[in-house]
Amino acid sequence: MAGPGNRVFISHLSGIAVFDPNGDQVGRVRDVVVTLRVGGRPPRVLGLVVEVVGRRRIFLPMTRVTSLESGQVITTGVINMRRFEQRPAETLVLAELLDRTVTWAKTGQDVTVLDVAMTQTRLREWEIGKVFVQVGRVGRLRKARGETLTLDWQDVTGFTLPEENQGAANLLATFDQLRAADLASVMHHLSAKRRAEVAAALDDERLADVLEELPEDDQVEIIGKLKDERAADVLEAMDPDDAADLLSELPDDEAERLLQLMEPDEAEPVRRLLTYEENTAGGLMTTEPIVLEPDASVAEALARVRVSDHKPALAAQVFVCRPPNETPTGKYLGTVHFQRLLREPPYTLVGSLVDDDLDPLPPDTPLSLITSYLATYNMVAAPVVDDADHLVGAVTVDDVLDHLLPEDWREAALHGGHDGADGRDGTDSPDEREVTGGR
Repeated sequence: MAGPGNRVFISHLSGIAVFDPNGDQVGRVRDVVVTLRVGGRPPRVLGLVVEVVGRRRIFLPMTRVTSLESGQVITTGVINMRRFEQRPAETLVLAELLDRTVTWAKTGQDVTVLDVAMTQTRLREWEIGKVFVQVGRVGRLRKARGETLTLDWQDVTGFTLPEENQGAANLLATFDQLRAADLASVMHHLSAKRRAEVAAALDDERLADVLEELPEDDQVEIIGKLKDERAADVLEAMDPDDAADLLSELPDDEAERLLQLMEPDEAEPVRRLLTYEENTAGGLMTTEPIVLEPDASVAEALARVRVSDHKPALAAQVFVCRPPNETPTGKYLGTVHFQRLLREPPYTLVGSLVDDDLDPLPPDTPLSLITSYLATYNMVAAPVVDDADHLVGAVTVDDVLDHLLPEDWREAALHGGHDGADGRDGTDSPDEREVTGGR
């Protein structure tokens, strides 16, 4: 355990692993819970928010932390696995304190909070003692504009005041290495105000990836708070099927307004997807499968498969068609699976390798038949072909799973299930109150 006086910057705790005494990983730190105190007294650190298996967030009291050294957290092994819910008197350091504009009492200058540090007292409690700030306001791109310095907590005022346009550059820097699904989990647990501020700070591509991982309610809320031009740009960056799903949740006039603002070649496949029934091959498919002409070589096919932007299910095969190569394509000829490509010389033409034994799916194929088709033939993606034998898209197994799971599965996953909150509603037994730090 870090001894009295040792300083730990909170941003350095983000994402580090939490272990029990036996060395088994429990989860990863996602935030630190503090309570602000009156009279300029440093905030008391109550505990850590830890994300465990299934993206459930739990509360780990500081009284159960035995070590904060060597880039890891060691616990006593006694952990309440109930879902964490923030109380009104509590503040989340990373989510709510970083990027705040506060006042340096000595000079009256505005300063921006880049980080805060906690220190263990002689009574073995933890409190926020230092604030790392930059003089002035930090821009969206986090470019340095002023002097940086470390101040005592008592030297800074304004943490309890409301702030309308709080930035998010430092919060995002803390979670920079997270996968889109994990950043979506972070955003889902923010307040609506902070969620909008984080969305505003993300670039279009990153926000598009995150939106695809969020529950529909969060998607609609975020897209509704963006300016129309920015919302259209983000929709263009999303996969067409995900953009269509999001637009289908909006009022018709709002969806049409955003489609009008999108580039025509980006809006066209989205409009096409919106014409299909939701639980059919046309409604589930993506319009951007990997398409090659029959005279393309195996080497070309493998180069296309290697492109990192392709999702694994789409990279498992290429679809061979007559030109044009954009959906809807020319005549669909068949499929070449990735394993077959690996077995053939690089100069072999894909037209000689096509598997045309399986009939493609019509756009109106219902979900139940799509599921049995993928399961019967052990496929992760299936071609969707119209009456004129044009390839119009591909249904992937992940899209099918999205629609087989309950409608609220994303939200349930982000909350680790539908169980009760973290046991702080006054119904705890004495033992449970001890496990949660007597809060």
